[in-house]
Amino acid sequence: MTDRWTITTADVTAPEATDLLREYYYDVANRYYRLHLGREGTPEELESGLAGSPSGDLAAPSGLFLLGRYDGAPQSCAGLRRHDATSVELTRVFVRPGLRGTGGGAQLLAAVDRAARTMGAERIVLDTRLDLVEARALYLRNGYREIPAYGDTGPYSEVWYGKDLTEPDCQGS
Repeated sequence: MTDRWTITTADVTAPEATDLLREYYYDVANRYYRLHLGREGTPEELESGLAGSPSGDLAAPSGLFLLGRYDGAPQSCAGLRRHDATSVELTRVFVRPGLRGTGGGAQLLAAVDRAARTMGAERIVLDTRLDLVEARALYLRNGYREIPAYGDTGPYSEVWYGKDLTEPDCQGS
C-alpha cells in the first residue's frame, strides 16, 4: 500500500493544508481533553486553541510543510521549522486515523528527512505528549531517540526526540 502514498511540499495556507491542520489539532486536542478532563473539547475551545497555534512559520524562509496524498487525496502532513543553525523542529505530524498502518507515516518521515537536509539541517528535534503513543512508536521505528528537553517547554511537551541526519544509517532516508 505504500506505493499509493506520495509526499510533496505544499503551501501551508492552501485549503487542503488548513483542513488537515484543523483535523490534526482537533485530534490531539480532543485526546488531551478526554484524558485530562474526561470530555471532548467544545467547538469554541478547539477553534480558540487552533487560532492560538498558528502554522505560518511552516513556510519559507523559516520552514516548510509536507502534504501526503493517498490515491491522490490529502491524508497526512508534517511541518518543519528552523530551530537553530544546524537543526529543524518537526511538528504537526498527522496521518488520518483510517490510514494509519498503511506505511504513510514512514514515507512522511522519510520525506521529512530529505526536506530537512535541503534546509541544511544536520538534526531534527521534536516534542510530544506521552499519550500520543502511535506517534511516539512511529518516531522510534524511524530512527528518533529520546533526548533531553530543549527550548521552552509547555504543558503539552512531555517527551523529546531527536534524529541525527549525519549518521550513516540516516543517509539513505
